Amino acid sequence: MMGRQVAQGALFYGFRLDDHVPTGHLLRRIDGLLDFGFVREALAASYSTSGRPSIDPELMLRMLLIGYLFGIRSERRLCEEVHLNLAYRWFCRLDLADRVPDHSTFSKNRHGRFRACDLHRLLFEQVVARCAAAGLVTGRDLAVDGSTIMADASREKKLKGVDAADELRAGESISRPVAEYLAALDAALPPNPNEPVSVDPTSISPTDPQAALTCKHGPARYAYAINPLLDLDTDCILDVEATPARFAAEVAATRTLVSRAGTRLGIEPASLSADKAYGSGPLLGWLIDRNITPYIPVIDRTRQRDAFFTRDAFRYDREVDAYRCPADKLLGYCGTRRASQVRVYRSHIADCAGCELKPRCTVSRKRSITRLVSEDARDTVRALAGADAYVHARRRRQRIERVFGHLKRNLGLRTLKLRGLSGAAEEFTMAAAAYNLQLLARQAAPA
Repeated sequence: MMGRQVAQGALFYGFRLDDHVPTGHLLRRIDGLLDFGFVREALAASYSTSGRPSIDPELMLRMLLIGYLFGIRSERRLCEEVHLNLAYRWFCRLDLADRVPDHSTFSKNRHGRFRACDLHRLLFEQVVARCAAAGLVTGRDLAVDGSTIMADASREKKLKGVDAADELRAGESISRPVAEYLAALDAALPPNPNEPVSVDPTSISPTDPQAALTCKHGPARYAYAINPLLDLDTDCILDVEATPARFAAEVAATRTLVSRAGTRLGIEPASLSADKAYGSGPLLGWLIDRNITPYIPVIDRTRQRDAFFTRDAFRYDREVDAYRCPADKLLGYCGTRRASQVRVYRSHIADCAGCELKPRCTVSRKRSITRLVSEDARDTVRALAGADAYVHARRRRQRIERVFGHLKRNLGLRTLKLRGLSGAAEEFTMAAAAYNLQLLARQAAPA
């Protein structure tokens, strides 16, 4: 006879959540690796000693971490999943009868208490410390790169860069991302003479003014860049920085990442690998001064003049600090342009006047050559190209692309949910923490 399932309610149930979470489940393996004791200490000053007890901040941080671990981008959906999923409830220390916090609670705490004490950064540093204890941080050969993440802003709404600040201040209401942007403008320091001169953006989003307009992946969109510092020996993310999606900002973030890794982790890397966008003279010189070998292609524009002799045709004489032209005449040093950090060398009018090679050299009365202040560093890096160590490092650098693929495909980090540079930093830091936890669970505590 064919059986039929008949629902019969029992009077008593013996049910333990712990019995229904498999031993090899990701959350069970992570739960044994991570200590959330720092949460209450970090938030102690944000709560009153009297009044009604609040929702446990550790519970909210655990829920947020679940969202990043399993690519659940919506806070509403995250609350629903925690309500329904037994493993999620177990990880959050919720019993079957316990109520899941409302999604609105996340917004209040994320933009308030959590951000005020930089709780997401504290969580990331706790995870990196556990990775270091498990032997996943060597700090010897590192790589850095930037990848574009679309912002939550429409490309159809734009303000002209020169008038954007005045228009945003004149608005009836100012949103949190706009307030952050205006505060950053007011607090901006004078430009560093050692840094390249920044260019004001031509258009700014009124929704998320700190995002940069980029057409790197098709039509122009407002976006941010995630910049991780990767340990090439273990694929562990040692640090991460959020910047607007501009090459100059991504390159500048490299110094922050390397310096912070040295301060907080005590790391003194032997080498740093990156793509050609990072091959500027100032950055290469900065790395060499710290005994970090830069396996980075040098940005070289000396061959952009087709009709005349390029700078390669001129030989630099280090002893007299001058160049010799193809006719063996000297081009002497005549000053430094501080804005662009280049040294200028010029020939004598008399030398050029009767020179047979002048038609192939210049149409002016004399020829000028520029040399970057950091040209010595560029020459040092050029000498590395072609060596076995350089080729090997360039090949290994591609491992960082797999990290970007995992963050976007598996963790759902394709479009940001939070706005503003601080929102992007929070999302990138949480995603990097989730990535490291998965790496730690897979390699340090296999099922």
